[in-house]
Amino acid sequence: MQYLGEIISLGVACSWTVTALFAEVGSKRIGSLQLNVVRMLLSLVMLGITLWCFTGVPFPTFASGKAWLWLSLSGFVGYILGDYCLFNSYIIIGSRFGQLFMTLAPPTAAIAGWIILGEKMQLQCVLGMLVTLTGIGISVLNKGGAEGKGKLSLKLPLKGVLLGIGAGIGQGIGLVLSKVGMNFYEASIPVGESEVAQMLPFASTFIRAVTGAIGFTGVMILQKKLGTLAVAAKDRKGMNAAFWATFTGPFIGVSLSLMAVRYTEAGIASTLMALTPVFILWPAHIIFGQKVTFKEVIGAVISVAGVSLFFL
Repeated sequence: MQYLGEIISLGVACSWTVTALFAEVGSKRIGSLQLNVVRMLLSLVMLGITLWCFTGVPFPTFASGKAWLWLSLSGFVGYILGDYCLFNSYIIIGSRFGQLFMTLAPPTAAIAGWIILGEKMQLQCVLGMLVTLTGIGISVLNKGGAEGKGKLSLKLPLKGVLLGIGAGIGQGIGLVLSKVGMNFYEASIPVGESEVAQMLPFASTFIRAVTGAIGFTGVMILQKKLGTLAVAAKDRKGMNAAFWATFTGPFIGVSLSLMAVRYTEAGIASTLMALTPVFILWPAHIIFGQKVTFKEVIGAVISVAGVSLFFL
């Protein structure tokens, strides 16, 4: 089928849009920390079943110590730090602005890749960073004073903005750490274990989820909030949102993204999958009654355009 990869990539963007919407609902109902614990545990179950179906073993096999180390670091940065910031940003500024700040992930990944992996920083990447930041600025900044004249000011709570920035940075650095861990994992897989090699992304995600589950549970214990999980479990709407946020994100989203890269160029797939900040505008308006201005639409489009420059 022609353009199958492109169609799947758009499906990924839609899937992640649904994930963000459910995550916003879940975070507001049962709390961001509680939602993250539930989401990590559900991810482990879903990924374990997937690994069992395709490899015969419900957990990662052949992963070396270095693979576990780097993937665990990725889980700590991407999940415990990044997702904690992201889900808390949903509570304060909503999922559409939270997803807008996630466009900071590619620039952050490019910088982290340059520092950690020695990857080259091309001029178009620097341009992409500037365009992305411009798009975000258009969406979240206002001119103060009478008739919109005067100094620029944030139209969103500063705490929400900082959490959104933290989420994008955590996602970008976590991605690079995942790449290092997956390289070590792939090198440790014996020749002839093709099924294991094909499921490498899922097995790697499983390791990251283990770290996330342990980390978030540890935070709850330190904050003496472990008992709130029982309360959260009684909230049917909150738990339903947690299930769908997990199913459409770490499970379906990852699966479709892998398929997309298989059927089209990685750059095209990555650009189309980055359309979530644009796709989420209309449902956020319909479902949550959030006012969406023309300037915010333009800002989201420009931010995504900046992301596309990284893959040209």
